[in-house]
Amino acid sequence: MDIFGWHFDFAWTYYVWALLLFVLNVVAWTSNIFTLPGNWIIVALTAAFAWLFPSVDGSTNVSWWCVLGLIILAGIGELIEFFASAAGAVKHGASRRAIVLSLIGSIVGSFAGVVIGAPVPVIGSAVGAIVFGAVGAFAGGYWGEQWRGNQHDQRIAVAQGALTGRLFGTFGKLFVGALMVGLATVDSLI
Repeated sequence: MDIFGWHFDFAWTYYVWALLLFVLNVVAWTSNIFTLPGNWIIVALTAAFAWLFPSVDGSTNVSWWCVLGLIILAGIGELIEFFASAAGAVKHGASRRAIVLSLIGSIVGSFAGVVIGAPVPVIGSAVGAIVFGAVGAFAGGYWGEQWRGNQHDQRIAVAQGALTGRLFGTFGKLFVGALMVGLATVDSLI
């Protein structure tokens, strides 16, 4: 097989590239923890793989049906993350301001958690991003309701809803991303 003028022995080099696709997809999947668009990166990586390694006489490759499935799953993951994050706060009567501030707080908190957790490689940053993202959602929801002039009990209820929603949204998106990595991996090997 020739790609950009380079000749590849398809038998073993394909599987090396498929392994690289798996590793890159796992890295993209973990970026979801840091509120980055990891599932969409999985779509892009897998689409590039499908384009670079088209099917030759029925040999192994990633199908465009798989890429379409990944696009649908990535969209579902985004919907889960967004609606779970907002629904937790809305359930307690949050204002739009509180919802927006909880989303901003979760992003800022996630990045702060990465920095704070950095001394413990990978695990510290991931746990820091999840915990501080949830704390940021809590703080944003609380401040949004304080800005609105609500009482302390209402602020706490909205903030707790934002925190819980953020956690459910993150884990939901991670679950969908894990399905995507599995789908891309299986399709590249079978």
